[in-house]
Order: sequence, then C-alpha cells, then structure tokens
Amino acid sequence: MRYSANHKLETQEKLLQSSALSAKRSGFSTVGVDGLMKAIGLSGAAFYSHFSSKDALFTAIVERELGQSLERLGGQEGQDRERLERCLKHYLSMAHVEQPESGCALPALGAEIARSDIQVREQAQMWICRLQDSWAQILGSDSLAWSILSQCVGALVVARMLATPDVQRKVLESSRDEIGRQISRQP
Repeated sequence: MRYSANHKLETQEKLLQSSALSAKRSGFSTVGVDGLMKAIGLSGAAFYSHFSSKDALFTAIVERELGQSLERLGGQEGQDRERLERCLKHYLSMAHVEQPESGCALPALGAEIARSDIQVREQAQMWICRLQDSWAQILGSDSLAWSILSQCVGALVVARMLATPDVQRKVLESSRDEIGRQISRQP
C-alpha cells in the first residue's frame, strides 16, 4: 500500500500530540517506545522512521509544548496587564490542576526536563526566557516576571501533589492573591 506524501508528517504529528498528552498526564519516562506507538495504532519499529531516539522525541515535545504555552500565556504583541492577569487566573485554576494534559508543560514535565540532557534544557530555557521577557515587558520588571513565573509553576506543582480539592484551592487562591498584590504595586 502506498502512503500519501504527507503520511510521514501526519504520523509524526499524531505521535507528538499523543506522546505530549501522555507525558503531561503520566510522565514521559513511564512509557516506552512500543507504548507510545501503540497509542497511535502503530508498531514500535515504526518509531525510528520518525525520531532517532526517545530523547529526540522528548526534545520535540518540550519545544512544541513550551511554544504553545508561550502563545497562550504571553506571546502576543501588545498584550496588556489585564490580559496577563486573566491568563494567570486561568493558569492557577482547579481545571489546570485536574487536567495536566491540556495545560502548561512546565509543572508536568519540569522535573523530567531538569534531568534531561543539555539540548532539552537549552530548548526549555529558550522558551521560558521568551515567556519571562514578554511578562517583564508588560509588568515593567524583569525580577517580578521571574518571580510570578516561578510562583505559578510552583503553586501548580504543589496543588497537584495534594490530596484534597479544598487544600488545592487554598494553594491556588493564596498564589493568585499574592500575585495580584505584586502586580498592583507595579506602576
């Protein structure tokens, strides 16, 4: 059977999308190549026609997911403080806690990125610095942008670690309140 010219690209896109969802839900290292390929209906042997290694797939996932996070959280020109505050409110929400696969990759994959090779960490650094820079331009403060970015990711990680929704909500509300105070102090 002959495949269309776009078949390889379409399959690679399915693999990236499926693997990213799986990684954000359960971790990347928990699933082998066979499991990743089975999720899209192919054998493990087909994997290597799309990526040279599982690490290469992880690098592509990090680039894709952090690029999407930048688009959602701050990549638009002319973004204002009001829009940023709405994004942060959504980021620090129970929906984001309960659905890691549809949210930012940093809280879900941060520990795995930190343990990855330099190429993955450099890729993550590039996207994180771009996000921080866009927030710094809006907020007028480089350090405040780093602080808020770190607090958002940390709050989401802590909330996901907790067992009860009531305590998770307290973590999120406390973080939203503190970030709101920090932003309101900026001119």
